[in-house]
Amino acid sequence: MRASRLVSLLLLLQTRGRMTAQELADRLEVSVRTIYRDVESLHTAGIPLYGDAGPKGGYQLLDGYRTRLTGLTTDEAESLFLAGLPGPAAELGLGAVVTAAQLKLMAALPIELRDRAGRIQERFHLDAPTWYRDPQPVTHLPAVADAVWNERVVEVRYRRWKAPQEVDRRLEPYGLVVKAGLWYLVARSGDQVRTYRVSQILSLHPLPERFTRPGDFDLAAYWQAYLAEFEARLRWGEAVVRLSPQGMRLLANLMTPGVVAAAKETAQPPDDEGWTRVTVPIESIEHAAGEFLRIGTDVEVLAPAELRERVAATAAELTRRYG
Repeated sequence: MRASRLVSLLLLLQTRGRMTAQELADRLEVSVRTIYRDVESLHTAGIPLYGDAGPKGGYQLLDGYRTRLTGLTTDEAESLFLAGLPGPAAELGLGAVVTAAQLKLMAALPIELRDRAGRIQERFHLDAPTWYRDPQPVTHLPAVADAVWNERVVEVRYRRWKAPQEVDRRLEPYGLVVKAGLWYLVARSGDQVRTYRVSQILSLHPLPERFTRPGDFDLAAYWQAYLAEFEARLRWGEAVVRLSPQGMRLLANLMTPGVVAAAKETAQPPDDEGWTRVTVPIESIEHAAGEFLRIGTDVEVLAPAELRERVAATAAELTRRYG
């Protein structure tokens, strides 16, 4: 454990530059006293490491010093070959680059790690997109990625779901996110940060103007907050339904995780017929009717009345059509 920690300390200083003893202790989850002992051990081993006192002090490697030691464990080496996304990398125009990087990494690994990493590639394949979805063209993805990287303002023509469907926007691109195989651009438009699906960008023109990305902007934190808000917007109401035992199983397989979780939390004891009454969130009357009709005769909608009437009307129409 201590040898691994010394390697981690060295690599942190190599990649991050100056760090205080407290910062190193927090990162490595040890005490400051332990950091002092580890630094002394690295000094003894001949590592050109020095420290400065004061508010702006800290430990730092001498300029130009780099170690070839990676400190990769077996699990770490294996995980690197599970973390790649060949599809998204190819869409970014980096497919060949990723392949070359993996080959170089493989060549640099010790023989025993190289063999295990090779077996990982042979036995595991990551396919990020969801089922039953045709690939969407992302013609402008390389240009978007370039604008994100170089902090360049762009003008886009964008297709959205509400009227007017085609709009022009001037964007400051902050980052890109891959969700279920789809690319999303997080960008500032006016005084707000918004999310845009890259496949819906109809045209893109980079401008000579550049912008400064906020130093405190956290892409991962923004995305988590966006997902939570998006999920809340979708669920504007609730439905009360009865489900047969088969209906409960179908609901678990056909509905979204949020609906399934709500059904489990609100499930009442089965009635005399073995049916279970649950309360679940719905997106709209129209959407909910279609979702419950997928469960067929193993569900009965009790409320709201408008949803029950919509399902009943659809069932009556089906009876008429096929009667």
